[in-house]
This record gives sequence, C-alpha cells and structure tokens, in this order.
Amino acid sequence: MRSAKINAFSGLGPTADEICQQVERILTSEEFHAPKRGRNFLAFVVNETLAGRSDFLKAFTIANVVFGREASFDPQNDPVVRIEAGRIRKALERYYLVAGQRDDVVITVPKGGYVPHFEYARGAPAPAEPAEVSDNAQNAEYEDQDHSLQETRRPGFATLIGLGTALAVVLALTSALSLRNTPTATMPPGPPKPKVIIDFFAESSPADAGSDIARGLRDDIIGQLAQFDDIVVVADPLRREHATAANYALQGNVQRDGSRLRAVARLVRQLDGAVIWANNFDADLQDQNKLAIQGDIARLIANAVAQPYGAIFQTDTDMAARPAQTGNQSAYACTLAYSSYRQTMTAQSHGAARECLQQATQRFPNDAVSWALLSMAYLDEIRFRYTLGTSSSTQPLALASAAVERATSLAPDNPRVLQAQMQVSFFRGDIDKALKAGTAAYDADPDDVELAGEYGFRLAMSGKWQSGCELLSVALNKGVGTRGYYEVGMALCAFMKGDIGKAEQWSRRSDLDNNPMHRLVLLSILGAAGKTDEAMLEQDWLKIHAPALMTNIRQEVSLRLQRPEDQERFLNGLRASGLVADPVSAR
Repeated sequence: MRSAKINAFSGLGPTADEICQQVERILTSEEFHAPKRGRNFLAFVVNETLAGRSDFLKAFTIANVVFGREASFDPQNDPVVRIEAGRIRKALERYYLVAGQRDDVVITVPKGGYVPHFEYARGAPAPAEPAEVSDNAQNAEYEDQDHSLQETRRPGFATLIGLGTALAVVLALTSALSLRNTPTATMPPGPPKPKVIIDFFAESSPADAGSDIARGLRDDIIGQLAQFDDIVVVADPLRREHATAANYALQGNVQRDGSRLRAVARLVRQLDGAVIWANNFDADLQDQNKLAIQGDIARLIANAVAQPYGAIFQTDTDMAARPAQTGNQSAYACTLAYSSYRQTMTAQSHGAARECLQQATQRFPNDAVSWALLSMAYLDEIRFRYTLGTSSSTQPLALASAAVERATSLAPDNPRVLQAQMQVSFFRGDIDKALKAGTAAYDADPDDVELAGEYGFRLAMSGKWQSGCELLSVALNKGVGTRGYYEVGMALCAFMKGDIGKAEQWSRRSDLDNNPMHRLVLLSILGAAGKTDEAMLEQDWLKIHAPALMTNIRQEVSLRLQRPEDQERFLNGLRASGLVADPVSAR
C-alpha cells in the first residue's frame, strides 16, 4: 500500500471512534471497489476486532455470519473467505491510492489472517490514549501450510529450483516420449513473442480542460500489458526500429464533453493495417475519480488484448494451426497451439499442440509455462478421452504429473503452473492440494478467464457448489473462451441445486454434438425431469458414438464428482432415464 505515506507512524494507534469514522468513510466511498458482501466482510472484521473478539475471526465464523454458509462449511477445502479477503486487500489498496491519500487512519487486512490492522498515516495526530483494539495480526486459522502458495505473483520463467529432481523428470519424459536429445545451444531461435507498440493517445477536449487523462491512460495500459509474459510491450513509438519491428500497434484517443469522457482504443496489425480489435469506454468524471477511470479502462483494454483467447491470440491462430510443420517453434507459438486446441477440441489439434509443446520443452527446458501446458495436454487424454478418442491408459496421468513437477520446480508461483498443478492433483485424487493450488492461481491472476473457469469447476466438482458456480458464472459472462465448457458447468450447478428446468436449458446450450460427457450430463438431467422419450434419444446417441463410456459410467462420474452424495444424485438421474450404471470401479 502507500509506502511513501505509511512508512512512519506515531507510537500510539488510532482510537475506536477514529477507526469507526474511517471505516464509514471507506464504505461510503465510490473509490472502494468491493461488492456488498465484501463491504459486509470489512465491517464485520473491524467491529469484531474493536469488540475484543479478534481471536474468533476464523474463516468458519466469517463464512457463517457474513456469507450465510451452513454449519457444514469446511474452511480447509472451501476458499471463499480467503478469496474475499484478497479482494478486500486490493480494494483497500486502491482506495488509499485514489481517494484516501490524505486520510489520517490507515486500515489494512494483513496477509496470513483476517484481523484488520489500524495505524496512523505519517503526520496524523496521535490520540490522547491508546486505542482499545486487540491487534492480533496473525490469524492461525488462515493456514495454507505451503508458504509458496500464500504470496503469488507473475514470476519469470527461469526461477530454477530443485535442479537434480527437475533434470531427472526431464530425462524420464524424454525417454518416455522417445524424443531426440538435441543440445539447446544448437537449436534455431524460433519465432519471437508478439511485440505491441503503444502509440501516444490523442485527446479531443476543450482547451481549458487541463486534462492529462490521455497520457495517464496510456501509462496505465503500458503498466497493465507489461504484466503479461507472452507479449513484448514497446513504450517508445518514436524509435523507428521499434515501430517497424512491432507486430501490433495499440492506438487510441480520449474525448471530453463536460464531465463525460469516452476513450477509444484499437489494435492494428502492422503487416497490413487491419484493425483486429476496437472498443469504446465511457465514464463520467462526476461519478469517478480520473485515476480510477484510467485504471479501470486500462485493465479492460489489456485483458481484451493480451489475455488467453484475447485479440492477439485469436489473430495468431494461423500460426497455431500448424505448429509442428517447421520444427522451429517458439514457446509462444506452442502456447497459441494449445489455445487453438482448447477452442476446437479435436484429436488433430490436440496432437499438434502436444507435439509442439514436447518440442518446445526440449528446446526451452527452462520455460515453465510450456511444461505446464504440456502437462494439461497430457491430462486431457484422460479428461476428454471420449472426445479426443484416446485410449484408456494410466500413462497420460504419469506424464502429466512429471511435466507439472518440472514446471513447479521452475516457477512454483506462476499462475499457469498453479493451474496445471490444480488440474493434475484433482485427477490424482489429491483434492486438498488441488484447491490450494487453485486458490493461489486465482489470487495471482483473477482476470484470467480460463483460470477462473477451471478453478470454479474444481471447486464445484469438489462439492463447493456455491463458490465454484459463482466463478463459473463470472467466466461465462466474460464472453471469451470455451463457452460450451462453462455452460455444462452451469448445468451441473443448477442440477445440484435442484433446478432441473434451468439445468436442461444450460445443458442444451453447451456443445453437445461431439462431447459424450456433455451428453451424459443432459441424459441425467432428462431422467431427473422425467423426460424419458428425450432421454432415450440421448442414450441411443451415446451407445453409437461412445460405447466405451457407456460401460464405464460410474468410474467416469467418480473421477469428476468427489462427494458420494453428488455422485448418487447424478447416477439417480441416469437411473430415472432407464440407464443401468455399472458398479463403482477403482481409480
């Protein structure tokens, strides 16, 4: 938070009255960007601390009192409180950067617990007597024991740890894949990451407006885009060698009409001048501080342009469609190949992505993201084997485990690595490890739609339906990525809540044509709805197109739904459709 202002404090803390006034100031500020339950969270932890009950600020208590969770809430496996605490920390940080720069009292919620901390900002008056506040800064109940998961950020790819183990994994994978062991130093460099030059933004406003929003917005966009590892950001458009070498140019302008503001942005492909993405963003300076507006618009632009499935990656699908033809792939090209595969979900695109990533991990053995994506490509041979037509085998899970171990040894805090760790751990049956990795990944990059959706799926399939379904809904509403995948997740969410009509609506929206598991979900829903004639049509399709699934239903269901009661609800729907499932198979 504001390091320039809160490095020094008076020896005595704020009074209870001053703290209450500050909380009210924060909660009523438009610059405190938190939903209703987040505001309730902050008010509750402050009130409990002022009342001397900070020792009782546990995840279980907060979940029950603030979020209305039932007594069966399991704080070890449901991270809803940790996620909300992370959002509150970010909202408080933003508030003090934008609106609270001159506030006398600073409120934080230190990592590692839920107990708020109260301090005077430098230069604030000291109280006449000490504040009657118990400052128990470390809450023992917020205990992700693995400290590598508690503070997450976007790391570099070359954080090399555990070299002996990592090399052993590389050798094992190389042997298993029968790949040629060519020295990395002799390999050609491969295509580089895309380079994006950020042009100066024009400003159309009255001469007396005195606004520097265009310059500030451009600076914020540069800062947001610089966080993405898969692109190179060029901030100096005046240097000709940079401009000519860039793949894309981000252009824009800011228009003012009184207090109304409109920012226009577009992404132009330098090769042919084609506009591959454009959008307008409106705001009112009477409703928001200009710094807040700049930050919000910059984040929206950066996500639209550079996130997985964003404009740059969508545009580069031609490169991704034929990744293994030249033998000279970069790690970025293979990332595109994987993204292209996830959108098409065909055996051909999966094989191309897997082969590209195998080659990339040999050519760039210290690229953690390539190892993580390769791990998920292997895992998909189990997850989507009826769609991809892969055989029933334990080898893909072993290869996925080895690849994710290598990725973790290189960059344990990278969001994509944590996502792969979550996926592999889940399908190995280590649910606690999976959810810890998912929580850390989501905390590190909550704007990544694919990551949020996958984390939501893992939460839901683990029985944390409320938290998981909220994240699935967020991912779906972003309007990018694999919509059918999220839609079948929403169908399961409605099914488990007993809303069979809504479940059928969601299920029929998903991509049923070539996905047997999605059709199995619809079959269970139709059975629960008593629609036996329609259910019979789904059974006939499955018997023709996925006969192996029909003889292995219980194992596939138990591989995904972790709670026995959820499995039985799903199987009861199948029974009601007239289908007889086989006995539970061992994993």
